[in-house]
Amino acid sequence: MHVFLKDIVPAAQNNIDTRFIILDKARSPASASGRSCIALAADETASVHIQLWGDECEAFEAGDIVKLTNGIFSYVRNNGLILRAGKRGKMEKMGEFTVAFVETPNVSEIQWNPDPENPKRYIKNGVVSAYSRIFPPLP
Repeated sequence: MHVFLKDIVPAAQNNIDTRFIILDKARSPASASGRSCIALAADETASVHIQLWGDECEAFEAGDIVKLTNGIFSYVRNNGLILRAGKRGKMEKMGEFTVAFVETPNVSEIQWNPDPENPKRYIKNGVVSAYSRIFPPLP
């Protein structure tokens, strides 16, 4: 089932099926575990930071519409909350420049705390920034 970006919450599970447009991409230096880059993606409800690994960094560009299957939204060291395919997920290009989107709220900029009633779930605690602090708002 397709999930809107505004409805994703942090979890250590590959269970997010969604689609989005890539708005911008920043190159990250090569690390011990390989090449990665961070991108700003959005759908009609929210935006999010996504992580691309290896060949994905070259395969996807700003304007690409991407389908993510079995994605994961979780904390990544030094990058905060990131949506990514992970080992079990898959990203595939569906088209270019033909989807409505919004830049705010950015769900990567929401502060989440463990739910006191269920430590496997997270609840919103506050908004750090309405927009991405990595990518400036589009003109």
